[in-house]
Amino acid sequence: MVEIQTIIKNRAGIHARPAAMIVQTAGKFKSRIFLQNGDDRINAKSIMGIITLGAGFESRIRIIAEGDDEADAAAAIERLFVNRFEEE
Repeated sequence: MVEIQTIIKNRAGIHARPAAMIVQTAGKFKSRIFLQNGDDRINAKSIMGIITLGAGFESRIRIIAEGDDEADAAAAIERLFVNRFEEE
């Protein structure tokens, strides 16, 4: 299992476009991938789950990946956050 903590840096937080980018990226991997905001943990392959996570600007998000390609999966999702979902 790989866990990475990141912070949402784009001002709009996670809305429909970033959620779609996360789901698209997560779908490329076999591992189970989760995003956790506080006590709420959702499947990163579920667009509705991501949107309902309610993760706004400067929220601390934990990326959790479990499976054969877990390190690559977690790193790919983290890159989306680091690059601010290409919004800024």
